Amino acid sequence: MKFATEIPRGLSGSRSSFTQRRKGAKPPSTFTFLPLRLCLLASLREKSGQKTRFRVRGSQRADNSFCRAVRVAFVGLLISPLAASISVAQNPTPSTETLKKANTRPADPKPVQTDTFDGASVEKITGQCVTLATESGLIVIEMLPKAAPETARSFLNLAASGALDTTTFSRVVRDFVIQGGNLSTSEKWNLDLAKRMARHLPDEPSDVRHVRGIISMARAEEPNSATTHFFILVGDGPHLDGKFSAFGRVVRGIEVALAINRAPAEGETPLAPVRIKLATVAPCSK
Repeated sequence: MKFATEIPRGLSGSRSSFTQRRKGAKPPSTFTFLPLRLCLLASLREKSGQKTRFRVRGSQRADNSFCRAVRVAFVGLLISPLAASISVAQNPTPSTETLKKANTRPADPKPVQTDTFDGASVEKITGQCVTLATESGLIVIEMLPKAAPETARSFLNLAASGALDTTTFSRVVRDFVIQGGNLSTSEKWNLDLAKRMARHLPDEPSDVRHVRGIISMARAEEPNSATTHFFILVGDGPHLDGKFSAFGRVVRGIEVALAINRAPAEGETPLAPVRIKLATVAPCSK
């Protein structure tokens, strides 16, 4: 690209100086800065009251808008490297150590806490007794895990975890049963108790007869619908044999169960439900 200029009288030195610089400059530098120089020269001459024009490849005239475009392009050239350096500073290349930290395997979550008798063998459960310390006295129940192992494990876990503490015998049928295990009657009702009540147990009918002193699981008409509700028989219930899961028997305190059964009630709802103050698990005494 060649540039020619018309220079008024009195500025011949500017022409020779400009020409010298033009000859000694390298092509990339001339291409980048010469239009800007011409615009600056034109601006200076206009300020001194003189008119200047320059031609590019013929007689094409460059006006002030061209100069503005040149200045904008020049400023863009200056800003581009600065913007690139800022971008690098804001988004540095991650180091090897940073990548290692980013790819580090998170710590294993805490293991889910299991109940004491989850997965316990029948041999381990055999000989275990649950003592219900009620407001009316003690009721001691021996487990019968061979008849209903899953049901026995569940009841032992309810007692060992404290889930039965502060619950009540909320249902009585005169001369027949007292029913407990309704965890919603607990003074410590919480999410954990609600989750326990939502677990269903499989039906485990056996040849154990439902007679006075037997403890069995209450359930709805649907199969496998037992949860935490249990009942203690204070009278015989032959119609329950082979249908409900008998899993224990009272070895001490049947008179306490009888007293709870005969307390004032409205229908099957006790007027003053007897509360289980504490449930504990221990080997049965010989």
